[in-house]
Amino acid sequence: MKENKHKLALLTWVVVYPLITVLLIGLEPLVSGLATPLRTLLLTALMVPAMVYVAMPFAKARLKNWLQH
Repeated sequence: MKENKHKLALLTWVVVYPLITVLLIGLEPLVSGLATPLRTLLLTALMVPAMVYVAMPFAKARLKNWLQH
């Protein structure tokens, strides 16, 4: 059965928000002197692999039934 796109979008947001928040707080002491584009580059360089390889597979595996109904 195919995943519900609306539920997948909601799940993505639910996973992205805390991940961005944690990374912003964790990186702030290290990147506070950098220009915004460089801070964004570092944030996304960490966040995208974390989302693709860790957070989303973890969340999707646990909510597989919900995503398909």
